[in-house]
Amino acid sequence: MKMSVAIDQRAILGESLLWNAATATWWWTDIDAHFIYCRTSGGEAVQSFAMPDKVGSFVFCTSGKMLLGLAKQLAWFDTQTGAVTPFLDVETELASTRINDGRTDRAGNYVFGTIDQQLPRQPIASFYQYSSAHGLRRLDLPKVAIANSLCFSLDGRTLYFTDTPSRRIMQCDYDAQTAQVSEPRLFVETEAHAFPDGSVVDSAGCVWNAQWGAAQIVQYAPDGCVLQRIAVPVKNPTCPAFGGAELDYLMVTSSRKDMSADELAQMPQAGSLFELSMTSTRGVADARFKDN
Repeated sequence: MKMSVAIDQRAILGESLLWNAATATWWWTDIDAHFIYCRTSGGEAVQSFAMPDKVGSFVFCTSGKMLLGLAKQLAWFDTQTGAVTPFLDVETELASTRINDGRTDRAGNYVFGTIDQQLPRQPIASFYQYSSAHGLRRLDLPKVAIANSLCFSLDGRTLYFTDTPSRRIMQCDYDAQTAQVSEPRLFVETEAHAFPDGSVVDSAGCVWNAQWGAAQIVQYAPDGCVLQRIAVPVKNPTCPAFGGAELDYLMVTSSRKDMSADELAQMPQAGSLFELSMTSTRGVADARFKDN
């Protein structure tokens, strides 16, 4: 199986793809371009929203707003007016980090990680949980260079995550109420050329991981065994998501970064969104952030 182009775009760093079932729309960000995009399922027109800074990830809220992980701040985003309202600073003591991958846990808290933007990257970034009830709490996980692959088991008690350069997706026990985690343990280790980026869990509890540099999405069973590999026609897929009325469409964002001129000539649709209609696999809707 190979994915086809769903949205022809030249995003620098397409990421944070989410399906909004309430409005039947796909949402994603181009982190480096400071834009959030939206497209109705099956529609042609893409709506764009300029952001005041990089948006590493975002989640939908029970109120209808969105919670954004800007570079150094959490912010509310009103999709009707376009207003962005920052309300909480993150890692202001670290000049080179910004918010990166994130999603809601099964209880409706925003769990996210940060990335060190300096080169060479250093393991100084962290993982956090933000909730209306408890505010911002750092998860007791090892520091990383690039936090990615954040997703949760169906019961919400296992957190998957990675430090992308390590090529190791880890897992740990997770308590949403207390923000406590167990000692991390290995879930999978990817091939030498495949760097784990965004991940999502399907209705069978399998983990789907987009692999930067390897032009593929890999489905892993809950025990870590490889179930299938799906080819993406560009080098750097970034974030998979399930959507559509039956959650039976797999879509993925991609990036044009870290590609040579020859590679870009060979893969001109790098930065686009790709899709595949699934026959037997269904996704699981993410919980909405509890903001009211």
